[in-house]
Amino acid sequence: MHIIRNYLLREFTGPFFLSLLVSTMILATGHIVQIADLVINKGVSALYIMNLFLLLMPWLLTFTIPISVLSATLLAFGRLASDNEIIALKASGVGLYKIAAPVLTAALIISLFSVPLNDRILPKSGYNARKLIKEIGIRNPLALLEPGVFIKGFENYIIFVYNVSENKLKNIRIYQPREGSPTRTIVAEEGEVIPIPEKNMIKLKLKNGSADEALPQDPEKFYKLMFKTYSMTLNLKDALQYETIEKKPREMSIAELKQEMKKLEKADIDTTPLYIEMHNKLALAFSSFIFALIGIPTALKTHRREKSINFGLAMVLFLIYWGIMLGGIACAIRGTVPPWAGIWMANIVLFLLGVFMLTRLAKK
Repeated sequence: MHIIRNYLLREFTGPFFLSLLVSTMILATGHIVQIADLVINKGVSALYIMNLFLLLMPWLLTFTIPISVLSATLLAFGRLASDNEIIALKASGVGLYKIAAPVLTAALIISLFSVPLNDRILPKSGYNARKLIKEIGIRNPLALLEPGVFIKGFENYIIFVYNVSENKLKNIRIYQPREGSPTRTIVAEEGEVIPIPEKNMIKLKLKNGSADEALPQDPEKFYKLMFKTYSMTLNLKDALQYETIEKKPREMSIAELKQEMKKLEKADIDTTPLYIEMHNKLALAFSSFIFALIGIPTALKTHRREKSINFGLAMVLFLIYWGIMLGGIACAIRGTVPPWAGIWMANIVLFLLGVFMLTRLAKK
């Protein structure tokens, strides 16, 4: 039996690592483009970029590991079924449960490995990535300037730039909200960013625009100042200090989430989002086992060995799983179901479906 077990595991292992490599590279492509822009156009150190990319890897693996298990299961059992090897094994007295056991065991081990990945490695890497982005912002302020995005990292200013090329800016809008007073606005056709890293500051040299300036006799009112050149200095120190970086729920371990929930419950604050995040870590980890369980009978029924078809089928099943999970999360947020039930809904539905399909096939 160990010969059959090893054979089945080889059929599963090769496609798993291939799928993991391909899916991770596909998801990483968007990040690679953004990272290349930081290096080429914004002068960020390659060492910072390499560290940032490595810190993003656990987040990618959270999604690519389950879908790779599903793809590998469909590919392995699809080929075995299309070559009639499953029929041969059953004719030799090997039941379907014994055929499925090695892959299900492997998927369970992968799920157990994913628990610390989702609970400890992913939150820590996500938090460190955010700290690294802050540090990049201090050392390379240009990295904070994304065209077409409202940027809120500069003191109490909100900056919107239509085009950024190296340190040159085009069509700049700068807003300074003031509580109980009108928002001050500065508009310029073009500008230039001059970093002052030793003081954690940047200097904006704006050209051809207008600025709202307070009236000396009534600071609550503005007059419009037209300018050819206008300089302003922005302080990054307060906005980008590490001490101000608080952990988000997804950057907390399960133990930290439980501690936070205790604090919030004492203050009568709704902790549903934290419950959702806690169960989400575990549900995603065990999705690998669920995908193997639903993948085996699905592959045996379709009898297809083509890689493209099986990859497409894997994406369909993954989207179904994700759709059910998002629906469950929505129900949990509304309070129609308990948080654990909303998060585990996709796992429960596909688990029951997989057991039902596998049981029916085993009886044939």
